[in-house]
Amino acid sequence: MAKKQPFQVVYEDNHIIIVNKAQGVLVQGDSTGDKTLSDYVKHYIKEKYNKPGDVFLGTVHRLDRPVSGLVVFARTSKALERMNELFRKREIQKTYWAIVGKKPEKKSGKLTNWLVKDEARNIVKAFDEEVEGSQKAELTYRYLGEINHSHLLEVNPITGRPHQIRVQLAKMGCPIRGDVKYGFPRPNLEGNINLHARRLYFVHPVKKEPIICKAALPENPFWEEFLELEPEDVKTENLDFLY
Repeated sequence: MAKKQPFQVVYEDNHIIIVNKAQGVLVQGDSTGDKTLSDYVKHYIKEKYNKPGDVFLGTVHRLDRPVSGLVVFARTSKALERMNELFRKREIQKTYWAIVGKKPEKKSGKLTNWLVKDEARNIVKAFDEEVEGSQKAELTYRYLGEINHSHLLEVNPITGRPHQIRVQLAKMGCPIRGDVKYGFPRPNLEGNINLHARRLYFVHPVKKEPIICKAALPENPFWEEFLELEPEDVKTENLDFLY
């Protein structure tokens, strides 16, 4: 039996392809040499469109290996340049779901920290004030509810720093379930963490049409319980922020 590919295509055209990545898959290569999401998606494009030779696929942004959800790739160098520009100008709205073990003190809020990455240990520290070599990180969150002593937060990162959501929520006292690197007491059985890139909204850089994508939750009974907490207002809320 063929191994199930570790992504689902959520949107594709001649310019970009957006996929829902399974947890545990690298987006881009690292020292492990493991097969990457980029490799899998290139193979998918090559097979589907019968492409001879190498397939161009530009990585626009990344998700950490234990995180699931939406990843955007560019299919042309022009689309890559334009998508990079959207991310640089923050003209893209990303919404994550995070399951945490502790309820935050406030139902919603904005977190601002200064982050310093320890490259050797691949861990990020968050500070309340600017320190040498730090980068400012901002996100907003809102509390969606509780199931079985676990709490669901909807998170909108304003900046895009490595490990940002993980370290900022941990700094607030709410580490993500399974994220032992940032203070959750025990790992998840699957080795993942309960952070999922749920929605993306942006104006297509070539077609100039609004693109709204939503990634199905991982096929996991624990995650699926939280679907009932999805707010009714997600279809329209905040989708005018670009205009």
